[in-house]
Amino acid sequence: MSSLWTDVMRVWLPTMVALVVATATTVMTGQSAPQAQERENQAEAPTQEETPTAERQVLSPEEGGAAETTDAPPPGPEPTPRLADGTPNLGRVPGEKGVWAVPYVTNMAARVIQFDGTPADVEGVPSSGRGARGGSASEPHIPFLPWAAAMYDYNSANESKYDPEGYCLPPGGPRMMATPYPMEIIQLPGQERIFMVFEGATHVWREIYMDGRPHPEGDALNPTFLGHSVGRWDGDTLVVDVVGFNETTWIDFFGHPHTDALHVVERFSRLDKNTLRYEATIVDPGAYSAPWTVGWDIRWQPEGELMEYICQDNNRYLYHLTDDFGQPIFGNR
Repeated sequence: MSSLWTDVMRVWLPTMVALVVATATTVMTGQSAPQAQERENQAEAPTQEETPTAERQVLSPEEGGAAETTDAPPPGPEPTPRLADGTPNLGRVPGEKGVWAVPYVTNMAARVIQFDGTPADVEGVPSSGRGARGGSASEPHIPFLPWAAAMYDYNSANESKYDPEGYCLPPGGPRMMATPYPMEIIQLPGQERIFMVFEGATHVWREIYMDGRPHPEGDALNPTFLGHSVGRWDGDTLVVDVVGFNETTWIDFFGHPHTDALHVVERFSRLDKNTLRYEATIVDPGAYSAPWTVGWDIRWQPEGELMEYICQDNNRYLYHLTDDFGQPIFGNR
């Protein structure tokens, strides 16, 4: 009996002790003893970051492993392309497509920049054609002469109803670079000329003379929509001086007026392959008491090409226009 009791205790006692320990572990930790042991083993095991590189087995992609990754920053923009003589190439690289995606800048008063090129304080200036427009009172930084302010207020009040570009007339001055259609710049160093071709704005083009000639003077300077342009390089920046505008155009969609005394100085800088910086200083003593400068970036569209666009084709906008007395401007009255 004594021997039997001894054998029973030898088997039963360790089992009971293990059961009590397991129960206590579950109560205190919420985990069973095997789970606690597993977590303890995991905590003691070195993590991947703690394991020395020499002790890890890394499979190559050919052996079925994952491709190696790095934390290297993404590549920066491609550099500015250049012509054979080192001049910045403002257009396509040979063998590639591409056009400049001109943005829609409706109110140039919202794009005024300071002398150093930084944006001016234009908080509260309307920058879209939709919604309320405050006229000259909302743009104290624009140096209007009284008649120009009154004309601008009139254009604001009727929401640019008489915008010449809406009648398929070409824009002039900086507005060429603010009408949202693609454009190309074609440099002809051998002929000392640069052409700019625009898909929109009645499919117009402009010619910039690079041969050092002056502007015509007197009656020889015939006022036109796009004016007379002469250019030069200032380092890597193309500087274009333009005079000889007629008074048919507006400076922008919002209706900033100008006279035939308008003188525009443009600066084109290709900052990298995908960015063209455009700035224009507006000098018009007939409409403004001081010069003012605007600027914005134009993005490169690498797969773009110019298409045919004829503004006059089916321009139904014209048939909905009425004058200040409610009479249709076109069609039967």
